[in-house]
Amino acid sequence: MRGEKLAESLRLFLEKGSDWERKSTTLPGVFIVKLPPYGRSSTRLVVEINPVDPSGKPSRRRGFIIRNSEELRIFSEIFADDRLANLLKGIDEVNPQAPERPKPRSDEEIIEI
Repeated sequence: MRGEKLAESLRLFLEKGSDWERKSTTLPGVFIVKLPPYGRSSTRLVVEINPVDPSGKPSRRRGFIIRNSEELRIFSEIFADDRLANLLKGIDEVNPQAPERPKPRSDEEIIEI
């Protein structure tokens, strides 16, 4: 039942959503984005991974786009590599800290996953 509800929500968003519209999900930091048609590709939905602030709003203008489950598998392997974590720790050490952002309010529709 839950899978059917998810599929119906996604189908409705694909049909009625605006190009580049971003919908929140029940998984913090995971959004669904409707991409416009481009070249031979038709309109489609993708997953955007974008860290959220305390109110649940995306913290970056654009996040990390995952187009399908195969891309997720490949990126999961990259993220699991300890060398990436070590690289990012090194970057943390040399980069200056960013200032905190103000907390926006949250009142948008959320897609349950």
